[in-house]
Amino acid sequence: MDFTALTVELLKGLNNITGSYGLAIIALTIIIRGCLWPLGVSQQRSMRAMQILQPKMKLIQERYKNDPQTMQKKMMEFYKEHKFNPMSGCLPLLIQMPIFIMLYAALISPQFIQEAGNSNFLFIDRLDKTLRGNAGTSYDGVFSVSGGDKFVVYKKVKVMLGEEELDNVKIDSKNAVKIQGDITPGQSIDLKINLDDLNLKYSQLDKITSAVIDLQNIKTREVETVNFERHNDILTASMPTNIPQGQFNLDVLVLILLFAGTMLVTQKVMMASNKNVNQDPMQAQMQKMMGTIMPVMIIFMFVIAPIPAGVLLYLVVSNCIQIIQTVVINKQLEAEDNAKHNVKDLSNAKTINPIETKTIETDKK
Repeated sequence: MDFTALTVELLKGLNNITGSYGLAIIALTIIIRGCLWPLGVSQQRSMRAMQILQPKMKLIQERYKNDPQTMQKKMMEFYKEHKFNPMSGCLPLLIQMPIFIMLYAALISPQFIQEAGNSNFLFIDRLDKTLRGNAGTSYDGVFSVSGGDKFVVYKKVKVMLGEEELDNVKIDSKNAVKIQGDITPGQSIDLKINLDDLNLKYSQLDKITSAVIDLQNIKTREVETVNFERHNDILTASMPTNIPQGQFNLDVLVLILLFAGTMLVTQKVMMASNKNVNQDPMQAQMQKMMGTIMPVMIIFMFVIAPIPAGVLLYLVVSNCIQIIQTVVINKQLEAEDNAKHNVKDLSNAKTINPIETKTIETDKK
């Protein structure tokens, strides 16, 4: 199953409903977070239990620090006694990682770029843009290239069978376009496609004389129309190239900063919700440090890694939902704790003095 194509089709369907690919990504985020809500409850319940049980766990670790086997046995008994699974808090994170990878793969795929790569949303110029990109002008007859560039078929191709013309011919292989030799910016590149990669009958393949194919440079997102000629069993073409101009996208930087900011708020909300929990001071200090360091590390990572704007939009919205989820679930857990301990407000209860008590006892007799 092609999960990339499936994700693109899902975004296309949501776009038909919302009228915007930006809103489609937000809608997809809400759907995913809604499906993961029960796991979020389980995660926060596990974290809360961990904080409450941490002091007792620390005592067991200190008591049996010289006997690892006994310590492990006692810890397992402790988990069983308190019905606590230390790994339950990791499950939502493990599930979200493949979702992130699928969305990333979808937004950099030729299918999405062809369908909606130039879509804008609010201050975002293009949903497929990364922080740093190499600008190339599409359909100017010259590819902007650098070493290691790869090319894919942008859409269905037009094939000439002598004087007959076939439109919308499919090319099955994603790696159909091959580069002959090395890429040197400023010099022409030689491209080739095997005839077997065209989805045609053998009788039609024999008649092919040439083809007109729109190719896309995966790195720069530039698209050019390339004329291929047949040589034996392959289609070949030569295209002029130039050196790409570097580009820094401020709108993507704003998204990275928004992600770091919402992540910082998420950490603070989670720490604030744990103030009433008897938490180990060292653990509290570590959480505070992580809440400060993690956003900085994320900014550094996203500055280096080419994350598309659409993926960053997903992460920002996901963080906002996480903040709401943390507040709502913690209120729910606090209500459960109060109900469990039968905590009642006795501030307005009537005070009974000793004389009244004695009178009541006399009346009973």
